Amino acid sequence: MRKYFGTDGIRRIANTELTPELVYKVAKAGAFVLSKHISHTPTILIGRDTRISGTLIESAMTAGFLSYGANVKLLGVIPTPAVAYLTRKLNADASVVISASHNTFEFNGVKYFSNKGTKIDDALEEEIEEIMDSDKISDLNAPHDKIGVSEVRQDLIEEYADFFVDTFKEDITKYNKPNFKVGIDTANGATYKIAEEVFKKLGIQFSIINNNPDGVNINAECGSTHLEQIKKYVVDNQLDLGIAYDGDGDRCLLVDELGNEIDGDKCLAVVSKYMKEKGILKNNTVVATVMSNLGLKKYCEKENLICKQTKVGDRYVLEEMLKNNYNLGGEQSGHIIFLDYNPTGDGILTSLIMIKILLEKNVLASELCKIINIYPQVLKNAKVASSKKYDYEKDEEIKVKIEELEKEFSGNGRVLIRPSGTEPLVRVMIEGEDKEYIATKANQLAMLIEEKLK
Repeated sequence: MRKYFGTDGIRRIANTELTPELVYKVAKAGAFVLSKHISHTPTILIGRDTRISGTLIESAMTAGFLSYGANVKLLGVIPTPAVAYLTRKLNADASVVISASHNTFEFNGVKYFSNKGTKIDDALEEEIEEIMDSDKISDLNAPHDKIGVSEVRQDLIEEYADFFVDTFKEDITKYNKPNFKVGIDTANGATYKIAEEVFKKLGIQFSIINNNPDGVNINAECGSTHLEQIKKYVVDNQLDLGIAYDGDGDRCLLVDELGNEIDGDKCLAVVSKYMKEKGILKNNTVVATVMSNLGLKKYCEKENLICKQTKVGDRYVLEEMLKNNYNLGGEQSGHIIFLDYNPTGDGILTSLIMIKILLEKNVLASELCKIINIYPQVLKNAKVASSKKYDYEKDEEIKVKIEELEKEFSGNGRVLIRPSGTEPLVRVMIEGEDKEYIATKANQLAMLIEEKLK
């Protein structure tokens, strides 16, 4: 069990739990582990989102790397997928993103990327943790003449913008319509400047909201975790599409012209159908997680597509894609990975691919999404003793109750039980055709789990 790293790096309250001292250790230990696998002085990129604690964490991270002898390029405020893209393009040895993604401003986080632009695997994170907690950490100091140097390279974000222009300009120009207009919500996060620049360069008509970060308003009732604003904005302004990114720009959720949500599962259905028609969907497969809606599985069965499911977390989606040569995968939350372009979720990329499909097919967004029927989902948290989070699998009464429910659904519903990785909770998710009914059943099951595992 890892002590510091979770499914998406280290994420804690900044300056109290995620202290400069801890971050300094994370950097030193990371540079040491990285240097074991290369024969030259490492170069590491650092990017961050708009949180007020970003420069504090960046400073501590930089100091740790330089102290060990690694060189650093500071990218400034930049989306997570841009860091992954630039890591590969510049042949950097690794990179770090300082962000807590969709969380509120008081949180911050650290996630490492490999030289391939992918999140480092669990084994490397465990190795970093081992060094952090050992006596060895205090000895990891470069000689006086080998101390690392840093340079500010905020200009490199332009290469990420150019990637989108090179990829989409021809098709957008060919199919664009003078009355087509989208709304963009950048969540006062890392996409607040670059999204505007990219859409201008591509000639897509847009208006933009929540693009004035002040360090504390990131994800504050806006962006992909709070769609109410963009839904209203789209309907009030009669827009064709609403786009909502999260704080670090690796997620994208959308809203059709009627104000209805287009989540990650709907995106996967729309894009997989398009890619299959174009003959570019590798191995006829979509990769999703166990949290993806039953509707996605049913859609894939209807379209003769294979739907592979992984553990929750985009890192596990990517692992499956790389292992078996798949090029489309993602999560309901809006992390969509297009492996032909970038090995991480990319909100701007997702939105542009959806816009390209909309324009090329010349249909309304609501029509485009009719191909998938989303089942109602209810999620309830059962508060349990930390030491008993996994005991639901051993309790006979809980097992019988789950089996009874699944038998009752007869393939048109399901029960998913998932212990939280960070809290004393067991998450109970039930899907089915009747939301009121499954809500009752989810409550009952959560109460049973609380009673038995308290």
